[in-house]
Amino acid sequence: MPNVRITIDGQELSVPAGITILEAAKMAGIDIPQLCAHPALKPIGACRICLVEVEKQRTLQPSCTFPVSDGMVVHTDSPKVREARRFVLQMLFSERNHFCMYCQMSGSCELQRLAYRYQLDHWEYDRAFPKLPVDASRKYFVMDHNRCILCRRCIRACDELVGNKTLGIKNRGANSMIIADLDVPFGESSCVSCGTCLQVCPTGALMDRASAYMGADEEITRVKSRCLGCSIGCGVELIIRENRVIRIEGDWDAEPNHGLLCEIGRFIPLYEERRRLRKAMVKGDGGLEAAGLDEALQRAAEAIKKADGNLCTVLSGFASTEAGKAAVEKLPGEKVLLEGAPLNGASDSLSCLDEADLFIVVNTDLTKDYQVAGFAVKRGVRHRGARLLVVDEQENGLDPWAVSKKAPAEVDEVVELAKGAELPVLIYGAQGAAVAQDLAKLLPNAKKVALAPAGNTMGLAEAGVTAPFAGQKAAVFYVVAGETRQVPSALWDALKAADTVIVQASFQEPWNEVADVLLPMPTTQEKSGTMTNLEGRVSEVVAGVTTKLPGEVDLITQLGALL
Repeated sequence: MPNVRITIDGQELSVPAGITILEAAKMAGIDIPQLCAHPALKPIGACRICLVEVEKQRTLQPSCTFPVSDGMVVHTDSPKVREARRFVLQMLFSERNHFCMYCQMSGSCELQRLAYRYQLDHWEYDRAFPKLPVDASRKYFVMDHNRCILCRRCIRACDELVGNKTLGIKNRGANSMIIADLDVPFGESSCVSCGTCLQVCPTGALMDRASAYMGADEEITRVKSRCLGCSIGCGVELIIRENRVIRIEGDWDAEPNHGLLCEIGRFIPLYEERRRLRKAMVKGDGGLEAAGLDEALQRAAEAIKKADGNLCTVLSGFASTEAGKAAVEKLPGEKVLLEGAPLNGASDSLSCLDEADLFIVVNTDLTKDYQVAGFAVKRGVRHRGARLLVVDEQENGLDPWAVSKKAPAEVDEVVELAKGAELPVLIYGAQGAAVAQDLAKLLPNAKKVALAPAGNTMGLAEAGVTAPFAGQKAAVFYVVAGETRQVPSALWDALKAADTVIVQASFQEPWNEVADVLLPMPTTQEKSGTMTNLEGRVSEVVAGVTTKLPGEVDLITQLGALL
């Protein structure tokens, strides 16, 4: 489609036909204020803050929904426009109980910034002071209806981005209220605690428990990094104040998640209850005791030498690719992957999930693991009419979304149901690999999303650590654990049977039960390196805070130098 020529605030522009005035203004660097509009959401023109004056139009028009046309002349900051915006702001402030000085979002609130911009210093209309509820039934964040402006960003994000559609609205007019499901407490609803609604809220209506009152925009810094909670490798923004991560948000510009995060990536790191490991520890007569780093490394080196190199190094997906390379180059013995090896064969891009007309999910529950991929499945089912087939003998969180559920042995029936699909996608992990491969032979046009275990197993495999832990025995085990919580039972048994266990970890638990030497390791938010996600995309992990702890690569290198 050819470009059209328009004029905004006296600036002549050539822009693509069909885009909105707001989009055209952004392309030209012209700021039009907005509240209900958000780059990741479809515009609805609800808040009326983005009104502009379009010549030859009788009334002001919402720039977020009004398309450009050839020869259009737009004024974004005329006296008429400014007065209209000021009136809308007065109405918003008068409708509910907005007391900026008591709000946790003061200094970070989009509504407050607009009030300052349009010089509101008092309310021009009598206020009813309605008694509105505060729903604190969710673990991670609170809904305060007093501060809600009914922009519906949260509702649209839950529907359009997450596909969950937990949120809705009840009543009409001034009595309209955001609700969860059929008006149940948010903590009892179908909410999956992804926090997307929290991130898009322009006011203090949704309050993050962890970061409330911890710092306004001018007091924080933002660092873009990656989540290592699973192999999707979502882009995150670490919100830092005084060398501390106070909040984690999704990076809207990042592939492949485009701003979406799940509970594991957004909240779990800030609600860690395990004891942090900040000093080396060695086992003495009374159990593990604090020790100097040099002493701990010497104890570990002596055990490895005594075992004559009979060492098995186990790396978790929380280790960087650089840590994997250091282990391969500096340490003797076998190197294995804690959570299992990635599947053979490259996975297709996760972008295929937003194009698929049929999802075949094999032996994996995307509502528990790889949740951002699960959000894409829900979006496709809800908004594009895509079908979902679940192939699983166990109960699966996606069962209610599926048109059919089959056992893994019923491959022929799955293929029959898949007939007619133009863009089918197979989604599977290690447990479903064999069945998925059989289906792939019978569905040659199917894309494949192979879910690699843990966070950076793909990067570790590229570094040369390709074998999974499969019950190997060794006199000495060296575990690069990071933030790992779950330990496979076979590995746990092997650690208990070993002569010496050396663990490099961020937290004491559960390793303090088996370790002879514990070495402190930075968390994902404290270290820099690279990771490779299940698509083969290499991304940077960037330290958001500084720490005096030795780097994960430095520890491996120092230990190798002592051998």
